[in-house]
Amino acid sequence: MVTAKNKMAAKKGKTPSGTKSAKTAAKMPAKKFTRVPAKAPAKKAAATPAAVTRSAAKKPAAPDTLKVPASGPLTLDEARMLAAAKRPQAMVRSAAAAIPPTTFGSVAQERESLRKAQDAELARRVRDYKATMAILKERGARSPARGMAPLSAGQASAAAAGPMGFVPLQVLAEGDSWFDYPPHAFKGGLVPRLEKRLGVPILNLAKAGDEVRFMLGVKQYKLLAEHLANGSPAGGAWDVLLFSGGGNDIVDEPMALWISEWNPVLPPAAHLNTPRFAAALTLVRSGFEDLIALRNRVSAGTQLIFHGYDYAIPDGRGVCFNAMGPWLKPAFDLRGFPTQQAGTEVVKLMLSEFAKMLQQLADIHPKVRFINGQGLLPADTGAWHNELHPSSKGYDLHADNFRETLKALFPMRVV
Repeated sequence: MVTAKNKMAAKKGKTPSGTKSAKTAAKMPAKKFTRVPAKAPAKKAAATPAAVTRSAAKKPAAPDTLKVPASGPLTLDEARMLAAAKRPQAMVRSAAAAIPPTTFGSVAQERESLRKAQDAELARRVRDYKATMAILKERGARSPARGMAPLSAGQASAAAAGPMGFVPLQVLAEGDSWFDYPPHAFKGGLVPRLEKRLGVPILNLAKAGDEVRFMLGVKQYKLLAEHLANGSPAGGAWDVLLFSGGGNDIVDEPMALWISEWNPVLPPAAHLNTPRFAAALTLVRSGFEDLIALRNRVSAGTQLIFHGYDYAIPDGRGVCFNAMGPWLKPAFDLRGFPTQQAGTEVVKLMLSEFAKMLQQLADIHPKVRFINGQGLLPADTGAWHNELHPSSKGYDLHADNFRETLKALFPMRVV
């Protein structure tokens, strides 16, 4: 049926549906389509000698075993080089992943990932210690800094077979960041420096940030008991257990509980709430007492060594742009302390009481030695990397102090 509307549309060249009519479409030129040939895959340019050289330079060099003597005693670095050469290189895989929203499940997953990473790190430390110590026990050890131990008359006949060394000490360590300071910062904390001074590896169970209440809690207690009872992975009982703990138990957030509000009438040291701080120290002492009891039960011949932290300065410096810490200054700021020096006097009193407690334990228990490192560092911030950790030179001073104590205890095995 033709309507008026259809007639109007026909005059304009459109169909009733609104599309162009065949007549109008015929007047429009047809679109031309040109086939574009597919691009051939680009050929890789041949590597130039310079590029090959740069590529080769990025690859880590294999351990240089040619510098390791074929026989006789070895330095710690030589033993580690030989152990590394015998070990297959592990493949390192990395993958970038988006951070998912935080849920109970994701938190549990992160904790499990952290646990697995910590377990893997501990397994690596045990494996490396065992391999290195086995080589030193087989071939003997010598100190790279002090040369060979002098031969006695009884050793003269054995000298023909090769140079004599010393029997390496078997040292286990448990503790906090004084023993486990990040190596990328500056040669790590006390343990790696002490290894170099003793010429032996140390099996280090320490974790930065750890507290005595956790180190002697259920999980870590069982782990420490297992290592003490089983002895060295390379065979034989442990000669020494170094223990660094208690500092993290009395600083950081809880520290505000035993610091009183600033009163200008009182001397700074009077602002330490003695009963509350004594309660905190009692908990720490309980952990040390349980450690001594554990040693007595499963490895009675092992020498225990505790140490006192040097006098820290509450200057507000943490680690990694304060991603961790500060651990001292916030409590004094909260309580209205007017100066850094006022807070320093309270910290000195806290650490002196802590050292006194450890000395008391050493005095009443056999085979327990306390190393008091307080006052080794000068009272200025340049001697410290941050509020709780010494500078590189500061750690060296404390490592020397540890070595002297071990030398007195084991004169024939620390040269």
